[in-house]
Amino acid sequence: MEDFAARVKEITGGQGVKVVYDSVGKDTWEKSLECLRPFGLMASFGNASGPVPPFAPAVLAPKCLYVTRATLFVHIATRERCQAMADELFDVVRSGKVKIHIDQRFPLAEVQAAHRALEARQTTGSTILTL
Repeated sequence: MEDFAARVKEITGGQGVKVVYDSVGKDTWEKSLECLRPFGLMASFGNASGPVPPFAPAVLAPKCLYVTRATLFVHIATRERCQAMADELFDVVRSGKVKIHIDQRFPLAEVQAAHRALEARQTTGSTILTL
């Protein structure tokens, strides 16, 4: 696997990034922290490789980093909150500030092929089913 922390440093001229969204967990934790610039935020939201092991908060001190562990269920605890977030999202998409790139389309009749492609990691971006 490519040393993504080194690549991030190369791309950012050694500065690092403001935020890392990490859905992998254990296998990428340390390298993800390396990618951050001072006062950066690590948003951990998944455990694809296993949970992040316990760590000493002092590892965050050299760059004054912030860490959060987001979960969907806190965000959608009430119908009202869930609806407000959905409204906010679709307002931003409709405004054009965010463009959703659809890289694959599968007819609904080929849903099995769509699942196979997703499972085999043969897709990028968004994948949709069409009628």
